[in-house]
Amino acid sequence: MQLFIELRQGADLEWEFIDGSIVKAHQHAAGACTKDDEAIGKSRGGNTTKIHLGVDSYGLPIEFILTGGEVHDSKAAIELIEKLPDADYVIADRGYDSEKIREFIRSKKARPIIPRKRNSKVGNGDIDWCLYKYRHLLENAFARLKQYRAIATRYDKLARNYASTLALACCLMWLHVVWLIFCTAKFNRL
Repeated sequence: MQLFIELRQGADLEWEFIDGSIVKAHQHAAGACTKDDEAIGKSRGGNTTKIHLGVDSYGLPIEFILTGGEVHDSKAAIELIEKLPDADYVIADRGYDSEKIREFIRSKKARPIIPRKRNSKVGNGDIDWCLYKYRHLLENAFARLKQYRAIATRYDKLARNYASTLALACCLMWLHVVWLIFCTAKFNRL
């Protein structure tokens, strides 16, 4: 976790994107001998965990939290946004459509880019759709994280172990960028 904390210090914080993604938990991941729920939710589809992720302007992870799979995105939004560093814009999908969330983002001196639900009485005239289209960076980050078998299906009983595995995968994403910067700088010196 410490390496992830150090690497994310170089994040481009002009834009921050937030979203959640569900991960199936293996049947043996349930049943830890603790009083906590260990971020495993129960549903008809089986055991699941939800990763709530925040990424920077380049699609690199800067923060995440784990909840049970049945937890709605808006329930974990305030906690995630609280952990994120200050940015100019916070972009999210319709699942985060709530005045409470918008006000919290404004209290951090950022502009929320969250489309309203279709049945909303207030329109979407204030949404910057060009900026909203960059949400694919967040979806791409989830796709890259889920390439790792230990992330795509949760096998860990304890939430802290799964969080450490997720932090390691995030570090690998960051180290790839650091390596590219290093190689580019080395090539330019020649």
